[in-house]
Amino acid sequence: MRYRHAAIVGALAVALAAGGCKRDAAEVRDETADASRDADRAAELQRQRNDEITRLDQRVADVEREYAEAKQKVVSGSRTATAGLREELQEDVTNVRQAVNDLRNTNPDNWWDRHEAAMRQTADDIEADVRRLAGAAMPQRPADAKGTTGEGVSTAPFTSRRDQFVASLRARVDAMEDALDKVKARGPGETELEDTQARLKKLAGDLDRLASAKADDWWDVTKTRVTEYVDRVENSVERLDDDKK
Repeated sequence: MRYRHAAIVGALAVALAAGGCKRDAAEVRDETADASRDADRAAELQRQRNDEITRLDQRVADVEREYAEAKQKVVSGSRTATAGLREELQEDVTNVRQAVNDLRNTNPDNWWDRHEAAMRQTADDIEADVRRLAGAAMPQRPADAKGTTGEGVSTAPFTSRRDQFVASLRARVDAMEDALDKVKARGPGETELEDTQARLKKLAGDLDRLASAKADDWWDVTKTRVTEYVDRVENSVERLDDDKK
């Protein structure tokens, strides 16, 4: 009787062990399937990003060609454009190429520093033009609009960094808009004024969208910024030779 009891217990142990092995194997298969799906999804997202970068590359190549043609008309004297507009556009054509190239190695870890730096640089460039156009009408930069360095906010939660940055830059945008409202210009100068106003309006719109952005939106936010930069440079190139001599 004791032997029969031992045999039954042994059989149960073997059955339980076998059942456990089956469950472990099933869990491993599920985890493997999940990992495979995650890898496929990541690969598909990267493919989509690469396609988007390729399209932007082609658009920049078209911009560079059109800019060379428009610039030649200005140089030849058949069209006119202010020195400020020519210099600004030349810099933009160079920078927009770099902006597209940077998309290739932008990732969730470095996107915010790059995005913040790009928007600050845009604000600085616009402010330089506003000061030149507005002269004495341009007030001093708001004291709280200087922001902080990347090192100073790198450990703060994303939303805190975002909100501080948006508030800081918005104060600068408001001051520049007020200054441009007082500027009057005609001819090539009017073209430059309109271009500066359009850039400032674009920056204000970017800040409005950024105010509700999440960290997971890194690719969409970055891609949109670069795409709209390409849009703006395209429009500026088309307007470079608007004015006949």
